[in-house]
Amino acid sequence: MSPQIATIIGLVIMFIVATALPINMGAVAFALAFIIGGLFVGMEGKEVLAGFPGDLFLTLVGITYLFAIAQKNGTIDLLVHWAVKAVRGHIVAIPWVMFVVTAVLTAFGALGPAAVAIIGPVALRFAKQYKINPLMMGLLVIHGAQAGGFSPISVYGGITNQVVQKAGLEVTEMAVFLTSLGFNLLMGIICFFAFGGLALMRRAPTATEPLVAGSQASSRQFAIEGHGALVSAGGGTLSNDPDALDDVRINRERVFTLIGLLGLGIAALVYNLNVGLVSITVAVVLALLSPNSQKGAVDGISWSTVLLISGVVTYVAVLQQAGAVDYIGHGVGAIGIPLLGALLVCYVGGIVSAFASSAAVLGATIPLAVPFLMQGHLSAAGVICALAISSTVVDVSPFSTNGALVVASAAKEEREALFRRFLVYSGLVVAFGPLLAWLLFVVPGWM
Repeated sequence: MSPQIATIIGLVIMFIVATALPINMGAVAFALAFIIGGLFVGMEGKEVLAGFPGDLFLTLVGITYLFAIAQKNGTIDLLVHWAVKAVRGHIVAIPWVMFVVTAVLTAFGALGPAAVAIIGPVALRFAKQYKINPLMMGLLVIHGAQAGGFSPISVYGGITNQVVQKAGLEVTEMAVFLTSLGFNLLMGIICFFAFGGLALMRRAPTATEPLVAGSQASSRQFAIEGHGALVSAGGGTLSNDPDALDDVRINRERVFTLIGLLGLGIAALVYNLNVGLVSITVAVVLALLSPNSQKGAVDGISWSTVLLISGVVTYVAVLQQAGAVDYIGHGVGAIGIPLLGALLVCYVGGIVSAFASSAAVLGATIPLAVPFLMQGHLSAAGVICALAISSTVVDVSPFSTNGALVVASAAKEEREALFRRFLVYSGLVVAFGPLLAWLLFVVPGWM
């Protein structure tokens, strides 16, 4: 059996075992990476571990650790309070605020995972406090990040435009940006109405919204002004007393935490520093400043999600080392029917990107389309736009950095259910996203 076929079969086995049995998929992936990598690909243990996503591992650990501290000291509750005041009690506006903020960040050059790492945890806390569907909230954050992801000054936009110029294709930078923006806005609208948007629209701004109490009981009782909602402050339970709003206020620990979160944003978005290293550094500084209040915050790190994502990404590295991706890609590129070839390349980009780096996939799939684009039967702009969307819209996958960050940011009791719902949604996106992009942007150019 060839290494390419063996690794593809291993991928199928991994999903079947993890779906049928209560075993962490990441653990299964590590085992298969070792067995198949050693037996069929000829890789030693250190070569298998070379595919371990150290950057993603540290990002997941650092972000969830930092926001666990922020949750324990009440900073998240303070942000919730400010957000509700900003939208004047209209909770329906909060998901769209998150969409717009992440879109603006990525449009101005932030990496998608950096923007999601900063906005995602706050968005998921809002969802928890105001009974907003966490799947809808997380998806709007991710689609927002992708909506701005192809601006001319963004990372994805830069990669795509560079590859297009090298291939000598005439595709304007704004065409790719605007099509991605429109497509992801459409996906955001679909997600909003499919996962509870109508119910949010029917909520009155001042309606009473009793929520689940925090993990630790508190004797203090507070409320959100003009909303009358039960929320948790510093892990406690808040009451419906609107006169007690001032008790959710700035204190020494929350000031330090807000400065730390602002520093994380500046370091990641302005100076392009590693999100994982910066977040864990900020978390350690906060722990040193207030060692007692952060006690137990390490338990808030999403270890099961870290294991799952790290294992799957490590296995995908073995699959790439075996040449499985190139094997499939060259097979698609050899097809003599340009329209069908474009569809299959879109699917290759979508499927691989659901597990691997979208930036790397963009650089690899666009050259595959060049041979049949040169035949002149298809619109180059349409194909490139379809490829760009197909390779990034699947970042909602819980195995991609963006999807993993959102799942890891959810409340502990919601995490497993949210992971499964993300898995189902991402499966639908992988199955139909490339097809929709192909129908919208490639087929009209052929006709």
